[in-house]
Amino acid sequence: KMDQRAWKNPYADYDGNPASVQELFDSQGKLTAEFAGRLSNAISQLLMHMENGLKSADPRDCTGYTGWAGIALLYLHLHGVFGEPSFLQKALDYVGHSLTCPTRRRDVTFLCGDAGPLAVAAVVYHRVQRAQESDECLSRLLQLHQSVVMGSGASGLPDELLYGRMGYLYALTFINQQFGHDKIPIQYIQQICEAVLISGEAQSQRFRCQDQSPLMYEWYQEQYVGPAHGLAGIYYFLMQPGYVAGDERVHRLVRPSVDHVCRLRFPTGNYPPCIGDNRDLLVHWCHGAPGIIYMLLQAYKVFGVGQYLEEALQCGEVVWHRGLLKKGYGLCHGAAGNAYAFLALYKLTHDPKHLYRACMFADWCMNYGKHGCRTPDTPFSLFEGMAGTIYFLADLLQPLKSKFPAFEV
Repeated sequence: KMDQRAWKNPYADYDGNPASVQELFDSQGKLTAEFAGRLSNAISQLLMHMENGLKSADPRDCTGYTGWAGIALLYLHLHGVFGEPSFLQKALDYVGHSLTCPTRRRDVTFLCGDAGPLAVAAVVYHRVQRAQESDECLSRLLQLHQSVVMGSGASGLPDELLYGRMGYLYALTFINQQFGHDKIPIQYIQQICEAVLISGEAQSQRFRCQDQSPLMYEWYQEQYVGPAHGLAGIYYFLMQPGYVAGDERVHRLVRPSVDHVCRLRFPTGNYPPCIGDNRDLLVHWCHGAPGIIYMLLQAYKVFGVGQYLEEALQCGEVVWHRGLLKKGYGLCHGAAGNAYAFLALYKLTHDPKHLYRACMFADWCMNYGKHGCRTPDTPFSLFEGMAGTIYFLADLLQPLKSKFPAFEV
């Protein structure tokens, strides 16, 4: 069953011999001129292809996930990596477009709602010295805060990343990353985390699982496990330094809840998409080991328990063997998103094995379209399509600075 979703990994694994990576990077993890050149050439080729494809994209989709805000975010990232002024101009063009059509359901998140276009626009306007427009976007972004903190209960907002509170919280985090840390006061973030903790405790009681997991969350009647809709993404943010007021509650509420996720692990080292789903099938950022890794590494950083790192390394093995997906090359459920798991491991351990594996997945992505993968619904978008692959290839040029877009803090 497992083999139906992924191609057999054709690459030799890292053998511990420094000679096997010398054409890729040096002992400090700096890419060789030759490999960096290959990445840059692939980025240029794919960008031309993407720009051409975007001519037929949905003009009304302004989201980060599949729409114009995501393309603006890609160009903002490329400008950061290459310093090329034309990339910033492109970001400006696309972000202007993304502000013209707010989401129909008034979603509030970075990836699927209005917070994404507003946050990306605030940063792009700031970069091109249009301070008034930047401030206007920021103020519109902060106007959503109250509804995010208040809107709980059955009819209200979920807590997850794509459509819920954490997706709005990420937008605030993004602003602080891009502007420098005190642009949005930490109290704004703490209030959202407070609402998320209250919601999680209430749902844990409702499901009568307080003993196993003091916090519990659901989205569309399912208790999702991965970072997009579920527990791993929520706990990842709750463990960020200072996000929850008072360390005591991180230890009392978040840590046992993380342990509950760890107990869901399959013997293979992979994780289920939902609690109660026993099929060991999906190896995506959104569902499965590639996304759980971030929660585990953060737990290791915060609690210092080696078991979390062990399980994260096990996730890396799953991704290496089962991560070249037939679904394609994208971020949410594709080879590029899976490759970020190796970069996360590399940033923490500095073990060249993980950087080598990321480079091999990049090689696969540079052969975009040659493996017979499926074509996604939005083939040029940030989270499903080509834009996300380009984003990853650019991030690989500076591995220690890499961050999974719209998620990693």
